[in-house]
Amino acid sequence: MADEKNTAAAGDAATVTLERVNTAPAQTWNRLRANDITLTVPSLSRKGDVYFALPQLFGKMECGMGEAVTGWVTSQAADARYVEVQRNTVREEPIVVDIDANAGNVADTGVMVREGACATIVVAVHGGEKASAGAKTSGSLLRVVAEARANVTIIEVLGVAAEQQHLESVGITADEDAHIEVRQYALGGGTVAMGLAAELAGARSRIDLTCRYFAHDKNVLDINHVVRMRGRNTRAEVSESGALDGAARKSLRATIDLVHGARGAKGNEAESVLVLGDDVVNKTVPTILCDEDDVAGNHGATIGSVSPEQIDYLMDRGLSRHEAEQLFVRAIFEDAIMHAPEAASHKAAVLRAEEVLGADVAHDFDEGAEPAKGTVPFAGGEEE
Repeated sequence: MADEKNTAAAGDAATVTLERVNTAPAQTWNRLRANDITLTVPSLSRKGDVYFALPQLFGKMECGMGEAVTGWVTSQAADARYVEVQRNTVREEPIVVDIDANAGNVADTGVMVREGACATIVVAVHGGEKASAGAKTSGSLLRVVAEARANVTIIEVLGVAAEQQHLESVGITADEDAHIEVRQYALGGGTVAMGLAAELAGARSRIDLTCRYFAHDKNVLDINHVVRMRGRNTRAEVSESGALDGAARKSLRATIDLVHGARGAKGNEAESVLVLGDDVVNKTVPTILCDEDDVAGNHGATIGSVSPEQIDYLMDRGLSRHEAEQLFVRAIFEDAIMHAPEAASHKAAVLRAEEVLGADVAHDFDEGAEPAKGTVPFAGGEEE
């Protein structure tokens, strides 16, 4: 439910409260407060505006953060963007969604990857301490349809400043023999809420989802991953890992849903959490839902800190305890920078690495990375 209200201070923009978003399909005890998150976001009036909307097919898709966030993004984005990759073609240029959190950008994107086609989609979110007054919330809604035998790679690099929040919602539908690879990097910031829902509708469709994250200070990170396995012999490999420092708060809901009729389906989900701070709050809810006999589903979560033996080993070689722990954090940022396929995602990863690790370390990684082609500006409407 969304409850709209004007802020008390004169001249402030109206806000809307998005209640119980990023909700998992199967909930746990409410007293654990791990089922969802409530967010307050700006609400700009678009009354009388005429803007481009996506084809109705996209409106029927399940998205990770839920209908309330979908409605908010579609109401706030000045224009939707539709991209279609033609049948049996390979799109060399990545499809780039470039979000400037300092400007409070909100993007609504729909991508249709036709039968046998290949495409790469990038969502890059970058912010900083120079955010304009009131521009503290950004958002992105990405909906992807992969037809039969399509191959789609989605790379998300999310990093905002300590006073900013970002909402990232993704919905995916995969037909038979389609392959989806997703790499998510949540690199910290005030509040980052991200959800992904993937429907493996066709036989032998597959998703490989890797999520790496870092949060420190008083950052809030909220993640919801849902994979609906409907087709026969579908496959899902979901891997989450990250490091939490300071007084960071993180919640992860990971659900693999083995739907009736998905015979031969196999899904695996695993998370590994490294806790570096004494005041960290970590909540993990791994779930397997099953309504079919001939299937296999596995899930698990591991939480721990750097072992004393590892710390002693590194300290014997001249590192302080803090420097030793930071090696694990550096690995997350290095992975993000090295896998950034173009300029916008590379910029987002480097900016956050500079903020967290310092400019010298960030640019050490930068020297080994080769960002591909630059971002093509987009003004809204339809792109073929």
